[in-house]
Amino acid sequence: MKYLPLIWANLTRHKTRIIFTLLSVIFAFLLFSVLVAMRQAFTLGANLAGADRLVTMSAVSLVNSLPINYGERISAVKGVQEVAGEDWVGGYFQDPRKPIFAMAVQAENYLDIHSEYLLPAAQKQVWLADKRGVIVGASLAKQYGWRLGQQLPLRSNIWRDNNGNNTWVVTVDGIFTTHQQGQDSLLLMHYDYLNDARAFVRDTVSFFILKIADPQQTGPVGQTVDALFANSPNETRTATEKAFAQSFAAQFGDIGAIVTAVVSAVLFTMLLVTANTMAQSVRERTNELAVLKTLGFSNQRIASMVLLESLLVTGIGGAIGLSLAYALIASLGFFAGALLEFLPGLYIPASSTLLGALLIIVLGILAGLLPATRAMRLQVVAALRGA
Repeated sequence: MKYLPLIWANLTRHKTRIIFTLLSVIFAFLLFSVLVAMRQAFTLGANLAGADRLVTMSAVSLVNSLPINYGERISAVKGVQEVAGEDWVGGYFQDPRKPIFAMAVQAENYLDIHSEYLLPAAQKQVWLADKRGVIVGASLAKQYGWRLGQQLPLRSNIWRDNNGNNTWVVTVDGIFTTHQQGQDSLLLMHYDYLNDARAFVRDTVSFFILKIADPQQTGPVGQTVDALFANSPNETRTATEKAFAQSFAAQFGDIGAIVTAVVSAVLFTMLLVTANTMAQSVRERTNELAVLKTLGFSNQRIASMVLLESLLVTGIGGAIGLSLAYALIASLGFFAGALLEFLPGLYIPASSTLLGALLIIVLGILAGLLPATRAMRLQVVAALRGA
């Protein structure tokens, strides 16, 4: 640490150059964190999907509805324990530019199927008995300041009643939590309340969620369900919940491959910029390094000082970039509601932050490795003669 002032003085000798180098590092790690958060949001549903759950949707498209009475026939299939229909609400609260991830569900057994939603028993009883009741995730409740018993005008950008009204007045009957961040930004209302009032496409749902007895039988059970509705006006396609989530994400492309390619290109460019800066710095200080060696600095100490300079650049820039990414993702909750409606799991996981810290160290060492080697091999006599 006693050489830190010397290292810092060397770094700040050419302020314009170091500023642009820092900006490249900041941008690289900002982009890294944001893209990782996007990949997390697109793949979270697949990662958390229940192994014992299937999704039955229209064979044509997810936007095509299915008759609600399909649920009774599906529940009779051997191996199916529970069935619940779900419908998109397209809801928002006050500001249509900030949609809420809201679903209308058949509440009687919905929480039995989705055991990851943790709701106090007393609140569950109140919700099941209240047709106009909703339960909301803790993050969503915190975002809007909602309290138990509060009435809300939940509006829909999809549904209208016979009078053209798009507002459903609901009461917050429960606030649930989950073990996984990003899964508690959800509002669940009663399907019957939505369905009884809407003016069109009544008695239909977007898809059904099935809980099966044996996760090893997902294939046969799904085939049996689809066979029930073969050659009907509303044929179905049944797949595991994970496959359903993956197919939804796949509509936007191979997010994992895209993120990996972009991040790799950006980090490689940052590495070249930082390495070039360190190489220039060492070349400009050839005679100074020779003097330090003359004063008794060992080759290893000289090399360590150069590596520390490189690590300091990537460390400062990387820390700022990661911090800015956290701030940016947090701000999306206020400025990108439409995005968060479909990506409620948009956050930077702790594992990615640790990966970012590791990349800072690795890239800092790689950027300074060649300049440090050259500085270590510097011949004092040749360097002073050249000066």
